[in-house]
Amino acid sequence: MTEWIYLLHPPRQNFVETITEDEAALMSGPHSGYLADLLAEGTLILAGPSIGSDGALDDGIAIIEADDEAAARAVMEADPAIATGLMRGELRPMRVAFLRGRDG
Repeated sequence: MTEWIYLLHPPRQNFVETITEDEAALMSGPHSGYLADLLAEGTLILAGPSIGSDGALDDGIAIIEADDEAAARAVMEADPAIATGLMRGELRPMRVAFLRGRDG
């Protein structure tokens, strides 16, 4: 297993401040549920939004484990926030060098 980071880029600046009811429902329902399922099955290491310089929520970040790039891309592309086209996903390989509770 290797680690991968995928970024979820919102469709516009100030996304959280301008989120529609449909977008909020997608993010709090299917997207959050998907991440919770990944965590429960052991695929997800961590996830959450980053905070921009203005203090507002910015890109989402998910760090996952997958066998290879194709498997990692499949996990990312199945995220409802990306699969529906609301967010744009960006996948990068990553190596978790330091993690609390795990020897490097």
